Amino acid sequence: SCDASQLCNCSSMGLDFIPLGLSAKITVLDLAHNRIKRIRSQDLQKAVNLRALLLQSNKISSIDGDSFRSLAKLELLDLSNNSLAHVSPVWFGHLFSLQHLHLQGNSYRDLGESSPFSSLSNLSSLHLGNPQFSVIRQGNFEGIELLHKLWIDGSNLSQYEQGSLKSIKKINHMIINIRNINIFSEIVRDLLHSVTWLEVRRIAFNIAAEMQVLRVMSSSFAKKISFRQTLLTDATVPELVSILEDMPKLVELELVDCRLLGTGQWKMEIQAKQSQTLRVFTIEKLSIEEFYLFTDLQAVEGLLSLFTRVTVRNTKVFLVPCRISQSLLSLEYLDLSANLLGDQSLEHSACQGGWPLLQTLNLSQNSLSDLEMTSKSLSHLGNLIVLDISQNNFGAIPDVCEWPKSLKYLNLSSTQIPRVTTCIPPTLEVLDVSANNLKEFGLQLPTLKELYLTKNQLKALPGATPIPNLVALSVRRNRLNSFSKEEFESFKRMELLDASDNNFICSCEFLSFIHHEAGIAQVLVGWPDEYVCDSPLAVRGAQVGSVHLSLMECHRSLVVSVICILVFLVILLLVAIGNKYHVVWYVRMTWAWLRAKRKPKRAPPKDVCYDAFVSYSENDSNWVENTMVRELEQACPPFRLCLHKRDFVPGKWIVDNIIDSIEKSRKTLFVLSEHFVQSEWCKYELDFSHFRLFDENNDAAILVLLEPIQSKAIPKRFCKLRKIMNTKTYLEWPLDEEQQEMFWFNLKIALRS
Repeated sequence: SCDASQLCNCSSMGLDFIPLGLSAKITVLDLAHNRIKRIRSQDLQKAVNLRALLLQSNKISSIDGDSFRSLAKLELLDLSNNSLAHVSPVWFGHLFSLQHLHLQGNSYRDLGESSPFSSLSNLSSLHLGNPQFSVIRQGNFEGIELLHKLWIDGSNLSQYEQGSLKSIKKINHMIINIRNINIFSEIVRDLLHSVTWLEVRRIAFNIAAEMQVLRVMSSSFAKKISFRQTLLTDATVPELVSILEDMPKLVELELVDCRLLGTGQWKMEIQAKQSQTLRVFTIEKLSIEEFYLFTDLQAVEGLLSLFTRVTVRNTKVFLVPCRISQSLLSLEYLDLSANLLGDQSLEHSACQGGWPLLQTLNLSQNSLSDLEMTSKSLSHLGNLIVLDISQNNFGAIPDVCEWPKSLKYLNLSSTQIPRVTTCIPPTLEVLDVSANNLKEFGLQLPTLKELYLTKNQLKALPGATPIPNLVALSVRRNRLNSFSKEEFESFKRMELLDASDNNFICSCEFLSFIHHEAGIAQVLVGWPDEYVCDSPLAVRGAQVGSVHLSLMECHRSLVVSVICILVFLVILLLVAIGNKYHVVWYVRMTWAWLRAKRKPKRAPPKDVCYDAFVSYSENDSNWVENTMVRELEQACPPFRLCLHKRDFVPGKWIVDNIIDSIEKSRKTLFVLSEHFVQSEWCKYELDFSHFRLFDENNDAAILVLLEPIQSKAIPKRFCKLRKIMNTKTYLEWPLDEEQQEMFWFNLKIALRS
């Protein structure tokens, strides 16, 4: 399970213990998703060079005190999602190099009376907590002074001793999953000057009175606050904003996957103090149940003037009020992707005087459908450089459009445009029209440097004369099959051409031309590694001798024909072998047996209709139907016999008829003869009835030998019949009429037993 770099992947192998024989060469050991319950002292003793040990998602409930004693070089230890009921400082006493420790998802309720991490001086990230984790004590984090990330799952945290986290001098990113607002307030009090980015998950701000305990946040030096899966209401939003705008160093606010109960009709007007530091505001996937009733947000207009980056993604935004747009005086970046903006609403949102300093605008995945109207709505944005309107449904494209004169980057990928016209602004430096089923590209774009034409229907490269300054061109996944010398030479400044995943015809001349005459620094043609200079990247100046073409690339038709012939011969050989050794018979019998195995072996007594099911050869039907049936069915009391000619259900599969008849009969009577063995035994359906019956290991089978037959004459594949003839008594039909009366007497007794 180890590769050349000594990374050993033993995950999801059903292991119950750490494998034996671990050597000092191993650097990474992945034992995740197994069934390991205990880590013993000797398990990792020799893995002295181990850098990463992944033990997550096992059933570990016990760790010997010195299990990690020899792992002085270990940097990552993942014990998450196990069954550890406590955390012992003894485990980590010799992990001097440990940087990342994951302990979340276990069953411990606290971290003990002291710090389990006091010896981990190099610790960088710590993940801990679980649904049962309820207590954090003072001293639990002693010995840790600096953490890049601290993740605490405290969803049911009920007790926090003041000062517990104060020993950590600096935390770059603190993630806490918590529900108790009072506990959260106490934690924030200890982190006022140590946390740079505070991320809070699964907390609910329901009423304004609850927010008073969070006033302590206004003194926090955090630069970024994130709320994930948080509940907000009209009553708590003004309070929260008031707290956040008082934070002296807050630069970025983020709301991800949150829920707002209300319509923006806030009961108290937000007293905008206009935070001098807050610049970045992000909302992603905000759920507002009555979003169609949401107000125009006049109350927050005063907070917006200093924002430089705003993201409102996947939040069902269908309109940005003009007054809000005009209030965003400093905005340079705006992302409104994955919303419901239409042509009319965009015109209103991008009104005159709105977004005056905007440089980057992302309107992808909206409901825009008129490209001419879209361009006109944005034409007054004099500083707009980057515009992404991909994944809208424009369809038709006009010949003339009005764009911002400063526009340099335009993304029109996946917009259903059938062609490109002079609507495309000539000032562009980067243009992406991928995934539009374009068949040609011939625009005059003198300043264009990068052109992306991936996933179209091009059969030839775009002309170089209209785009003389092109540096990078991507034509992946088109229908190109070759390049001409003229096409290459026309691109004077081309540095990168990505033409992989096309239909190139491989030839030595073509490769030689790419390497020596193209004049392009890098060309990606998408052949396997060994075909082009031992790399899919063909670099100018490589020797033709180092280019290796396989037989498949240069003689594809011949190779495919030979492979087809070989496959046909192999199939023919397998059919012949299968026919000789009765493979089909065995397969059909096994399938029928497996189907029957899933049915009850015996029918309920009320469903038993016959005394016996009679299995016999068609050549012996005269004796069976005229002699045996008459003798048994006219006896006193008469026997009820099941014969396939008379009692099988017409139209039903023969095997199902046989199975049902056997199950509805108390006995099965086999009339054996040379005809039966040589002829009828070759019929799959009747043979199966024997296989099914003998598999039940009961005494329901009665054998009648109509004529002498040796067990050796029975085909070897019917081994159970051969065995029963050698181990059980059977009735033999006598030719002497005087003995026939005794035969019938014995047969009737056997049927009634």
